[in-house]
Amino acid sequence: MTHLSKRLFSKPAQITCFIISCLITTTASTAYAANIGAPPAPDIAARGYLLMDYSSGHVIASKKADERLEPASLTKMMTSYVILNELDSGKISLKDEVLISEKAWRMPGSRTFVEVGKRVPVETLLKGMIIQSGNDATVALAEHVAGSEEVFANLMNQTATALGMGASHFVNSTGLPHKDHYSNARDMATLAQALIRDFPKHYSWYSIKEFSYNGIKQYNRNKLLWQDDKVDGIKTGHTEAAGYCLVSSAKQDEMRLISVVLGAKSENGRARESQKLLSYGFRFYETHRLYAPNETLTDVRVWKGESESIALGLNKEMYITIPRGQYDSLDASMKVTPKITAPVNKGKQYGMVEVMLNGEAVATQPLVALQDVAEAGFFDSLVDEALLLFE
Repeated sequence: MTHLSKRLFSKPAQITCFIISCLITTTASTAYAANIGAPPAPDIAARGYLLMDYSSGHVIASKKADERLEPASLTKMMTSYVILNELDSGKISLKDEVLISEKAWRMPGSRTFVEVGKRVPVETLLKGMIIQSGNDATVALAEHVAGSEEVFANLMNQTATALGMGASHFVNSTGLPHKDHYSNARDMATLAQALIRDFPKHYSWYSIKEFSYNGIKQYNRNKLLWQDDKVDGIKTGHTEAAGYCLVSSAKQDEMRLISVVLGAKSENGRARESQKLLSYGFRFYETHRLYAPNETLTDVRVWKGESESIALGLNKEMYITIPRGQYDSLDASMKVTPKITAPVNKGKQYGMVEVMLNGEAVATQPLVALQDVAEAGFFDSLVDEALLLFE
């Protein structure tokens, strides 16, 4: 691999050539800020927790993030993901009338108070599930989509696998306790990230503070919606075994954070500990968008091709999350595959972009071809074959 040392400047979308022996000095105050970094995360009174930046996926703070725990009604995030995916694919509609079964009507715990034998629109049931955490509405939706809650649970597990949630397993749509129903803080953060990314239109429903059905008004149990204007979701959960749980998300300027708190001791406790995590992340970290997808980062020689060069770049945006004040200490480098030979296929990896901070990698992404290059004709290929002998 050929290594090309690069330097990030004030316009991070551009990688500028840089001689390795050259050093760029900073002011004393900037250097000091870079050296002190961020303080340790606050102590969080919960069985497990994780704080992640939404855009970069960088985990800012965590404890027992991979420990198997009960998700309680956080499960309904997966239920809503599956249902919203069905909506997007056109398999169901918000106007569909769902027949409420006796099983759905009899569900214990949080309820939307739907009535057995009545027909209720999907939109109403979705809001009842998201805002009120109604177990009856949730089961009715699962049955509408899959015929039974058991089959719907299979869809949940298939979706979890597709999203990379390898530590989660679901046996029901509501989160009621079961020995084979489990997740962890890391998987819940992954799910929250996917829910926000894939369904931005309906994600706004998670910020609705109250909902009325059948003459009964109920309030969203996420207390942070009233305490912090930056918070716009996502879901609470509670059972005696799971404790008090909260997955929250908040946006400040262009930075969005996701916080997962599992197993807090009280309703106020899960809100308080989540607020501590979000405040810590916004105060001591910052996120930057460095490079856009399909942007040319370098042009390299192609041998035996119809074109003599190929543009290389990224197939998705690159974000980095770093302690505040350390942006000027970032270094970007590209490692490019030597002697690229046609045919070249768009999207194929031909190297790596790596961003370093004080000697540690903070982000890496594949460097890929941004277009196809077909093989050259016989004569041009023969010329390049001869030239390669002298490389």
